[in-house]
Amino acid sequence: MDEGPAGLARVPYDTEALQVVLDALEFRHANFRERLFAVDPGAAVEEVEPAEGLSVDGTVLGGGELAPWLAEHGSRGPLGLSAVGVWKLGRGSVSEIALAAAEGPAVWFDPAQLDEADEKAFAAWIADASRPKVLHDSKSAMRVFAEHGWHIAGVRVDTALAAYLVTPGRRSFALEGLSVEYLGREVAPAAAEAGGQLALGTDDRAEADALMSKARTVLDLGEALGRRLEEVGAGELMRDLELPTSELLARMERAGICADRDWLSQMEQQFAGAVEQAVNAAHASVGHEFNLGSPKQLQEVLFGELGLPKTKKTKTGWTTDADALAWLAGQTEHELPVQMLRYREQQKLRSTVEGLIKTVSVDGRIHTTYNQTVAATGRLSSTDPNLQNIPVRTDEGRAIRRGFRVGEGYESLLTADYSQIELRVMAHLSEDDGLIEAFTSGEDLHDTVAAHVFAVPADRVDPEMRRKIKAMSYGLAYGLSAFGLSQQLGITPDEARKLMDNYFERFGGVRDYLRRTVEEARATGYTETIMGRRRYLPDLTSDNRQRREMAERMALNAPIQGTAADIVKVAMLRVDEALRAENLTSRMLLQVHDEVVLEVAPGEREVCEELVRREMTGAVSLRAPLAVSVGSGADWESAAH
Repeated sequence: MDEGPAGLARVPYDTEALQVVLDALEFRHANFRERLFAVDPGAAVEEVEPAEGLSVDGTVLGGGELAPWLAEHGSRGPLGLSAVGVWKLGRGSVSEIALAAAEGPAVWFDPAQLDEADEKAFAAWIADASRPKVLHDSKSAMRVFAEHGWHIAGVRVDTALAAYLVTPGRRSFALEGLSVEYLGREVAPAAAEAGGQLALGTDDRAEADALMSKARTVLDLGEALGRRLEEVGAGELMRDLELPTSELLARMERAGICADRDWLSQMEQQFAGAVEQAVNAAHASVGHEFNLGSPKQLQEVLFGELGLPKTKKTKTGWTTDADALAWLAGQTEHELPVQMLRYREQQKLRSTVEGLIKTVSVDGRIHTTYNQTVAATGRLSSTDPNLQNIPVRTDEGRAIRRGFRVGEGYESLLTADYSQIELRVMAHLSEDDGLIEAFTSGEDLHDTVAAHVFAVPADRVDPEMRRKIKAMSYGLAYGLSAFGLSQQLGITPDEARKLMDNYFERFGGVRDYLRRTVEEARATGYTETIMGRRRYLPDLTSDNRQRREMAERMALNAPIQGTAADIVKVAMLRVDEALRAENLTSRMLLQVHDEVVLEVAPGEREVCEELVRREMTGAVSLRAPLAVSVGSGADWESAAH
């Protein structure tokens, strides 16, 4: 050890890096975090008594009492707002609301008990953008409030989104954990049980006190996180991108998309039949029945009875995942590996369609939920149901998409997506003249790049060359290693490495950019998109080689994927704003990967198509200009382009 006495002095620790480590190691116990973050990182270690929950000066309001309270407190400063309600299958309601003011007083009320004056005062205050509010997961509140005819405007801070922008790699953004970390106190137990989300509650005094305490916690947390947002340069990203996106997503979730239940049921029966056929074929190929869904039984059949080549060893035996089965299919003439792949594919499709059918609401529409705080890169994800796991390039996936139809009162669906957005972002960030020229030449991108890499005329590029270059280009955008590329292309790591070397020889700007990105991230501890979205990667300096290499791949991936995600959000907001500015009835319904889906009102198709092209291509200015493909039709598949 080279440190002298002076080097052993306690110094403040990096709380953000520590939070990432705690999340990765799944230290979720609130009391542990509370005690840890309550310690002054530069002071001597001492026992810290657990903090108690916050006590607030709360009042349960009756009819006629909310309007005067808002008149007194609603314009003095931001109010913290928490609500209890339910949201399911595109329908919801709110049963309790609590407001807390910075100077101390808080109130609880039952929306059903508001009189006419209260109702009018609350509707005016909640819709007034000049009256600042602080919420946790504001999108959830926006959905259920809209069911009561209330529009939420003036959200200054969404504490879940703020925590996400400050530390996007953490696993949980529940109010309880954030309160312990940033405020050193626990959320009142009754409120904590809801995990920061809207859930059905009761109207007794204990619940009212808990909800008022939660509203005050949200307000205080908003102030603490607001400061952190500005410190990390994410305040503008919150105000101009994430909060407006939340409001748009709330409207999209409420609108949903029309689903043909009969068509989906027909698809489910088709996949169920295919699953049964795959099971029977697998049983026939080995001469007896076994459970195809049991990894242990499958291992016994593949490697015990049939004696097939061993795959990668895991804690539970030889792996039988999709990659292993695909490898086995190429190593043996036995039919079982191929049959297992077929079984799993059809079973997954069947499960997907079953999930879709279960989520069709009484209005005949599917209302997915969008998540802004799941992907560390900033991409949106979809749940209940997940519309991002419907295959796009297979016949079965396209058949499923035919079950999503234009709704009553509308003329067609319109789809628009970005063409090769990740590669355009990579060209922009790397400033590689050759790659930029490949985009602006008007020729096929992958043919043009392949011609450079393989040193052949463009008309001599064969399908195999094109396939390799396409995998290579997207692999770089996703931080793929030479080994990963070899696995994807079915070639040796040396061949993959040579392919990458040839690529970088022709496109040196890309090589230099990727190297520079990792070096800068190792120095600063984070990567950044062109809009300032950061991703913290403490493992870049890890002594563990696997963790360090994984962090390096994330460092390569995050600026490209994050910038693409930001561009999609900007495009969505521009399209939505333009639709309203031109007083069109058409509306945005879905966002899946780099695609948006609109429901077009009668007579508005041409203006919508022009509007969408204009706003999406103009979302940002890149050195490799954005390109958008647009199509329309009666269902999601026929609207493809």
